[in-house]
Amino acid sequence: MDGTMTKAPLGGEETGKNPTDRAKIGTKRSLWTDGRGVPLGIAVSGANTHDKRLVEATLKSSPVPRPAVHDWAPQNMCQDKGYDYPDVRELLAGYGYTVHIPQRGENSAEQRRWPRYRARRWVVERTHSWMNRFRRLLIRWDKKVANYLGFLHFACAWITYRAAGVLG
Repeated sequence: MDGTMTKAPLGGEETGKNPTDRAKIGTKRSLWTDGRGVPLGIAVSGANTHDKRLVEATLKSSPVPRPAVHDWAPQNMCQDKGYDYPDVRELLAGYGYTVHIPQRGENSAEQRRWPRYRARRWVVERTHSWMNRFRRLLIRWDKKVANYLGFLHFACAWITYRAAGVLG
């Protein structure tokens, strides 16, 4: 799971001042994917919303029920240091996930030991890149969040279709 911010020059519902873009109006989308990058859920909020506040909304946005959690088949959740808060860890543990969040303030020992070590979360970042190839989503021109969310769902469906063709 990871979030990204996009510009929303017309404003509208669920927009806010982007803290990384000189306080221009923007929106944040939080995306949850499986291990192959297929989107499982997406949530939209203002650009000034912290990532940890979108975790539950993103998990609840999945249109399909999640498989049962078993001891022999654990389900993992990989996130970056922006999600390293006790309430996020408790929420994910309550959902039955094995949480993989690096500690804030620590350099990764894995990166020093394994120079070519890749973080597990690159999969969701790749899916964000795939979504940015839809020009309609790169800059949010829709004032109503329902319209923007509809286009996001369409992009997620298209990415899922493409992944099923390549993987299936």
